[in-house]
Amino acid sequence: MSDTIAPPMQEQETDGQKPSWKRPQLFDLVSKKAGSDSFLKRLAWALGAYVGVLVIFGIVVEIKGANAFSVLSTMIHETLLRSDSLQQAALRAVPVTLAALAVAIPARAGMVNVGGEGQLIVGAVAASGIGVALGGSAPGPIGWAVMLLAGAAAGGLWGGICGWLRTGMGANEAVTTLLMNFIANDLMLYLIYQPWKDPHSSGQPESRPLHSALQLPALFGSQINLGVILAATVALVVWVAMKYSGWGFALRVVGGNPEAARRAGLGVNRLMLSSMVAGGALAGIGGMLNLAGVELQLRPDITATFGYIAFLASWLGRHDPLKVVGASVLFSAIAVSGDGLQLNYGLDGTVTDILLGLIVVAPLFLSKRRLVSGGTR
Repeated sequence: MSDTIAPPMQEQETDGQKPSWKRPQLFDLVSKKAGSDSFLKRLAWALGAYVGVLVIFGIVVEIKGANAFSVLSTMIHETLLRSDSLQQAALRAVPVTLAALAVAIPARAGMVNVGGEGQLIVGAVAASGIGVALGGSAPGPIGWAVMLLAGAAAGGLWGGICGWLRTGMGANEAVTTLLMNFIANDLMLYLIYQPWKDPHSSGQPESRPLHSALQLPALFGSQINLGVILAATVALVVWVAMKYSGWGFALRVVGGNPEAARRAGLGVNRLMLSSMVAGGALAGIGGMLNLAGVELQLRPDITATFGYIAFLASWLGRHDPLKVVGASVLFSAIAVSGDGLQLNYGLDGTVTDILLGLIVVAPLFLSKRRLVSGGTR
């Protein structure tokens, strides 16, 4: 027989058109609609969470005796609509960003670095010692480079000590890095009260100021100095290293499963230690840039808890370098916006800390909600 029977469930193509059952357009539309709805739901939950943050913050402000709408309006105005506030936020973001990256890199290897504050301090101390010793004898670029290397070396050593205590002795690095913050601060206080105290400081505990040749220059007649450009460059290098280098990939493997990394032949302890050294070096650079660009001399509270704020920024940014930079800038802008609240509304500086805490807690709510909804599908 010449006639053949077409296989079941198969349609003949006519005029070059594919059979409709092979490409169900209705299914595609439904899938796209479902994906769009899922995105919109996530967006709605995120917006709702952060609106809730503002509501709770407003309640706290009202309890303290100020008008919540006026306070929020002032903070927005101080942050976004005044050029000097934007410049101050950029300057503050320099040490915060580098200290946050000092948290993010070890986090890739499963390490917890709470020592950004101390690493900022020792970086500033080392840079100050070198800078005061150099005076005006070295040209600016050479002096900046030597101070930067000194700050990086001091911060790397400070982080490396804690990394060695973890890999060599099994000590918890979260505890050791936290304790090293207090040691660094005590070291700086000893120096500025005793051997490094400025004889012309009228009794104030501070070191001799840097020579003008070693102070980072302002850019385009603004308050922003060269440190902002250097910090942005360092952050870009860190992002490239974490995303594209073999070292960055190895850190992710170690952080994901140390035992599997060890069986694959990776030097787990070496990678953990190197992550702490690299993180500490970044924070040390941040301390140097803050000293040479803003403070110009050592004094008590030179870091103003930047290291602890940086830890929160890294956590909020999920230790992703670009997101960490964004969170650091956000937190710095909020801190700057709160400077005038005491004068205008009688609110102390801790009110902005409450807002920062609420912003950090909001992702916890969103993660919990995703886990619950994921389990019900």
